[in-house]
Amino acid sequence: MSLRIGARLYSVACDAQVIVVAAPKVDVTLLCGGEPMADQPTSGVQARHARATGGGVAVGKRYEDSAIGLEVLATKAGAGTLEVDGRPLTIKEPKRLPASD
Repeated sequence: MSLRIGARLYSVACDAQVIVVAAPKVDVTLLCGGEPMADQPTSGVQARHARATGGGVAVGKRYEDSAIGLEVLATKAGAGTLEVDGRPLTIKEPKRLPASD
């Protein structure tokens, strides 16, 4: 899947939704709960049970894979774990501001 900045992606395995903040230059498969994410919400379809091994998706957090340059922002929480090509995404740590004494 070719991701582009600003794209909204929806999990088909749980309620999670993300927006792509930084897109890699290569095609990747973004998974949530073990299922590929969709570019359209799944309406009227019962969500499958998400594979929650990493604590799920927390709203407002940025998730990244720095090896390929992928960064997404979670806009809706879900039970699934975000993965790209089989590797789990990590929560991006906020930048530390310098002390202003």
